Amino acid sequence: MSGDSWHGGGRKPTGSIKIDNKINSLSRSQEIANHLETIRGRMVAACERSGRNPREVQLVAVSKVRPARDVNAVVEAGQLLFGENRVQEAREKIPQVAGSGLKWHLIGPLQRNKVKYAVALFDLIQSVDSLELAREIHQKTQRPMPVLIQVNIGREPQKHGLLPEEVEGLAREMAQLSGLQVRGLMAIPPYAPDPEAVRPYFQAITQLADHLAGLGIPEISMAERSMGMSHDYEVAIEEGATLVRVGSALFGPRPPR
Repeated sequence: MSGDSWHGGGRKPTGSIKIDNKINSLSRSQEIANHLETIRGRMVAACERSGRNPREVQLVAVSKVRPARDVNAVVEAGQLLFGENRVQEAREKIPQVAGSGLKWHLIGPLQRNKVKYAVALFDLIQSVDSLELAREIHQKTQRPMPVLIQVNIGREPQKHGLLPEEVEGLAREMAQLSGLQVRGLMAIPPYAPDPEAVRPYFQAITQLADHLAGLGIPEISMAERSMGMSHDYEVAIEEGATLVRVGSALFGPRPPR
């Protein structure tokens, strides 16, 4: 028997390697599909606990740093809405994802020199946190661009977003820009191992959105509240989230860079 033959302790033939790769791929796809089913079930349960209609809440599958093959697995499982953190990564990945009816949100900070790409790639930009950025989007977009105002609800100096008391002023300025459609607020509260510790921040975002909606600013909607991630999305839903951004609970631990 030749040295290239496989007999238990030798080298596997090429065909066997291909079969193993296919099995691994199918196993990974099933794992992701199972995670998606679990997340959806927990979302429904959170809505039931808080007396909400599950149709009011959408899952944003956070696909940043995930390979296109994993994103395609989620699409095959029925997920249509995805969130990317960086414009350049999205430019490379989106063409590799197959499916109809897909929607993409930018959930990370947006540099002004990337705006011309972002308005073409994304269906909604969640991270507008300055008048300068809002004006740049207004100038570069070919359509009214749906956006959210990012709020630094925890007043953390290392995070992007406006302080709560600054949001009304920016909303009024953005209302004058016909290239924007302000749909609501986005926030990343301080991390806490216990999701209950984050509940007051979610409550504060909902209260702020309700306050702004009550002002009746023309062209401003506060229908969307993007808040809650893998470890606390259920509490966020109980406190009024309409968009929850879930990555690691869906795809597994983030791969090392």
